[in-house]
Amino acid sequence: MYEGRTAAQAGIVFGHENMGLEIGSAVTLLKKGDRVVMPFNVACGRCLNCEEGKSAFCTHVNPGFAGGAYGYVAMGPYPGGQAEYVRVPFADFNALKLPAGKEHEDDFALLADIFPTGWHGVQLSGFRPGESIAVFGGGPVGLMAAYSAVLRGASEVYVVDRVPERLLKAKEIGCIPIDFSKGDPADQIIKLRGREVDRGVDGKHALAPEKGCVDHSRSIAVGYQATTADGKTEQPNVVLEGLIKVVRPTGGLGIPGLYVPKDPGAPDSASAK
Repeated sequence: MYEGRTAAQAGIVFGHENMGLEIGSAVTLLKKGDRVVMPFNVACGRCLNCEEGKSAFCTHVNPGFAGGAYGYVAMGPYPGGQAEYVRVPFADFNALKLPAGKEHEDDFALLADIFPTGWHGVQLSGFRPGESIAVFGGGPVGLMAAYSAVLRGASEVYVVDRVPERLLKAKEIGCIPIDFSKGDPADQIIKLRGREVDRGVDGKHALAPEKGCVDHSRSIAVGYQATTADGKTEQPNVVLEGLIKVVRPTGGLGIPGLYVPKDPGAPDSASAK
């Protein structure tokens, strides 16, 4: 959205990793002074999808679309958290109450988006304890997906990226780093294992910045802004093709990566569609 790669309009307030609280008159389960964290999505807690635990697809908060979110294109009229204040609709349902005090602020901030998104990617893949899994992308979400798989008893966790610091962090949390700048990542994994993995996650792509430039790597998932081995040439389908190649037949894929209907900044006309 920052780069004009979606239909976001000028003036949108970004941000959806929110903490803190002021209480409105309709809130009954929280009191002023409670410390809370909000998930990135907005949900009513009452519709059928919410009652079934599929609150990301709430049918009430964003008419005509299943799901709402703070500060996100096409996800409803909810300004984001990169501001002094943020409005929290249905706060009794959306606000997760935290322990009192000021400790672990950075850790709790991860509960707003990064950690749950990584965990959810693993969940979507159909992962079961003892299975192997490959996570494409070692950014914040990808590393959280990999760590979630470790916590859930994976036999092997492969993390694909090209940024040395990310690959090192993946190794530190017990994963097997795969540098896609050194060759096809699916081929590398299959060569190491002798066969495909059980599950795969589109976790977070790494765009290594040019020297002296800002790192514009995305923090939610690989999605349609994936690149080839040089880290510069965009190929929107490269991660999905890699996942299909490296995951065994009847295995499972988790795709929390972002794929939008139209991309105004796409590298070519086919990708723009």
